[in-house]
Amino acid sequence: MHIDKEEKVNYWIIPELNNLELLHARYINHSFTKHIHEGFALGVIEQGALQFSYRGKQNIAAPGCINLVIPGEAHDGTAVSDEGWTYRMFYLESKLLEQAVYEISGKMRKIPFFADGVIKDDYMANFIRNFHLLLENSAIPLIEQESILLTMLTEFISRHADERLSVKTAGYDNPAVNLAREYIEATYTQNFSLKELSVICNLSPFHLIRIFKERIGVPPHVYLKQVRIKRAKVLLAKGFSMSFIAQEAGFTDQSHFAKQFKQITGITPKKYSNIIQEISPERAKMK
Repeated sequence: MHIDKEEKVNYWIIPELNNLELLHARYINHSFTKHIHEGFALGVIEQGALQFSYRGKQNIAAPGCINLVIPGEAHDGTAVSDEGWTYRMFYLESKLLEQAVYEISGKMRKIPFFADGVIKDDYMANFIRNFHLLLENSAIPLIEQESILLTMLTEFISRHADERLSVKTAGYDNPAVNLAREYIEATYTQNFSLKELSVICNLSPFHLIRIFKERIGVPPHVYLKQVRIKRAKVLLAKGFSMSFIAQEAGFTDQSHFAKQFKQITGITPKKYSNIIQEISPERAKMK
């Protein structure tokens, strides 16, 4: 049987919905390296199957399954078979889910927690997929987009959120981890060593790696990569050249930058640049 090996990626952003990011992709050979998100990643598998490590478990999301990642939880992603996988993803800022929690309970907003990375719920899977399709293929009024998005989130939280736990605070409660994060975010363009970082935190390199990964979800070098990519996104939105961005964000060269960018985001920096620059600067609030 012939298997189509062509990967297809459609990515777009809706500024009016708190910079809601959407991805419809078919991946065959692509693998996501371990990374974390600042917000929620919520989607539905359409074809094939996705496997990913998440919260200490190996998960497999088959067709019709909802796949979910909460902020600060490290995860990766690859295909189960040569068929690859096709899915539709929403990337949501935490404040959208905080708003939904408030709408449900009328209480102070808090970030909901979801224990499982794969959820079997045919009703919600169809809701998520159909709304994603609607946003891809139809110029529906903003008020309708907002209403359906809020309905989708409140319904999903009501059906699947775990009341007993909350999303972890990404290391803000640990002084040593805070120091490491602040140093990485301030000097991401430099080629500093683990030893330098451990001296600043007054920890041994081994202890720093262990506690940083425990609190943040990824080791310092992976967090550094994400900081660089976040900076690169800002520069891409401003239309700078790939070679300039690679140097300015601390990557070895342009090729290294492109590879690292796609491993984390699933799209090339050029594609991201083309999409983000189509958004009016007045309406797009860069993260």
